[in-house]
Parts: sequence; structure tokens; C-alpha cells
Amino acid sequence: MPTMVAPAELRFRAMGSDVHLLVNGPASLLQVARDRIEELERRWSRFRPDSEISRLNAFAGSPVAVSGETLGLVGRALEGAWVTGGRYDPTVLGDVLRAGYDRTFEALDDASERGGAGGSALGRGWAGVVVDPAGSSVTLPAGVGLDPGGIGKGYAADLVVEEVRAAGAAGVCANLGGDLRAEGRAPGAGSWVVGIEHPLRPGPVATVTLDRGAVATSSRVRRAWGPAADRRHHLIDPATGAPADTGLAAVTVLAARGWQAEVLAKAAFLGGLDRGRALLTVAGADGLLVDDRGRLHPTGGFDRFLAGGGAGVDR
Repeated sequence: MPTMVAPAELRFRAMGSDVHLLVNGPASLLQVARDRIEELERRWSRFRPDSEISRLNAFAGSPVAVSGETLGLVGRALEGAWVTGGRYDPTVLGDVLRAGYDRTFEALDDASERGGAGGSALGRGWAGVVVDPAGSSVTLPAGVGLDPGGIGKGYAADLVVEEVRAAGAAGVCANLGGDLRAEGRAPGAGSWVVGIEHPLRPGPVATVTLDRGAVATSSRVRRAWGPAADRRHHLIDPATGAPADTGLAAVTVLAARGWQAEVLAKAAFLGGLDRGRALLTVAGADGLLVDDRGRLHPTGGFDRFLAGGGAGVDR
């Protein structure tokens, strides 16, 4: 998960993740950002029965009225699926549940079994999701479940950063469980400095700098559960419906926005080393892939972000 190197900060838990906020501006904007993140969690958490995501899943097959934020989230998830040829699929909820991720991650442990609570009969079907901007509604195909997962954190980081900047901050950086977005001047008038953790051993694998943009990491290590003989993680391969085994431990991607970086990191992880790097090249993004033996595989343009330069991330 990326960590931010800078002075002033606010840390708390939300969206099932550690949140780290930095604001170069009035300290009161930190609370504004926190309130916004917690509001989005109430809308998007699949573990809250009254959330908009839970209502979408409960009434699959019928249009459900949603907020503009949820409309934007679902629209971006579908765009991510289309751009990656379905390698990123936001409708793998049934597979996630069958793998045992049927409660908050904090409630899972090494004894957690597969398909808790009787498993799930949900199937996949992102191409059948209907988004109606005019009516502000979303319709899931019957028998399909939506799991916003990582893209929810990436898009939340985007919304928070943009809104806090509009409220007067000279710069702001939001890191939601490894999905990071930064804009404006960092404290000290320098670039934003982001440490990328090594997935297999303590300490950073690299440190990058950027003036604006996003960084996201998808890792099979951080959210893992189950006994040693049946270890599982949350990165589901849509081709098999099972936790992916692609020879990679983690992928970190730099892109313009948090939701884009999240989608590309997950899709590159699911594609494996060669296809993952090719996918990032076609998308015009850079990143760092770490294989199961801890070896590093940067894309061609990754070195320009290594600490010392500072650059904007554009698509």
C-alpha cells in the first residue's frame, strides 16, 4: 500500500481501510475530507444493508434510484471493464462471497472457510448493467451482484481531493487503503512523495514523486485469509471465478485519477507479467509489477517518477 511522506496529516479508518489525508491549507479542511469519505462509505459499502450498493444488489433486475456519486461510480466501473476487455469486472461479488469474503475483512481470519453463510448463487454480467443518467438510476441484471471494492476507494479519493481543492486548499493528498490521489502544492512547496511498500518483505520497494495524479496498488498479500492449505485473496479472476494465480504478488500503477489507477492495477495483476505490462502500455500508464519471487518489473516510463524529479501523470 502506498505511504505518504510529508508533514501535516490525519489518519483514521474508513471503507475497511487505513485512510491518510494531507491538506496544504486550513486544518478545518481535513474534517471536511473525513466527513465526505464517511458519507461515501455509507453510500457504497456492501456490508451496510441500507447502502445504495446493497439496495442495487437486493433489487437486481429492477431500476434503483441512486445518488449522483453512485451513478458516477457505476459508470466508471463499467468504463474500466470495457477498457480492459472485462479483465476488470465489478460484478464478481458472487465469486468474492464464494471465496469466503462475506463479512468485513477485519472479521476474516486464518480459519475462515469458503462460501460462508451458504455461499452465493450470484453470477457475473457487467455488460448487462444499465446506467440511466436522466433518471439517476442503475439496473443490475437479475442474479448479478456489484462489488465496488477498490474502485470505490479510488473514486472516493478523486472526489475528496477535487472538492477540498475547490474549497480553497493549495494542495491535498488522499490515500484510501492504497488508492492515492494528489493535486496542488505539497507542504513545503515540493512534490508529493509516495513510498510503495514491498509486498513480500518490510520496507519500500520504490519511492516516487509527482506533482499531480494518482497511485494505486493491487496486491494478493494484503487482503488474504484462510488456512495455509487453502489461502485466498480478494483479487478474483473473472475467467475462473477464483482468486487469481498469475505469478504476481502486486502491481502499482500511476495514472491521472485514482479510479483509473485502481482499475489498471487490478487488470494488470489479473493479466500476469507480460499481458499486464502490455495492458499498461496500451493504456498510456506506467507502473511497477512485483512477481511472486520479489523481482521488480517496471514499465518503460516508470523511472521518470522515481524520487528526485517529480512529474504530472496524464493520460
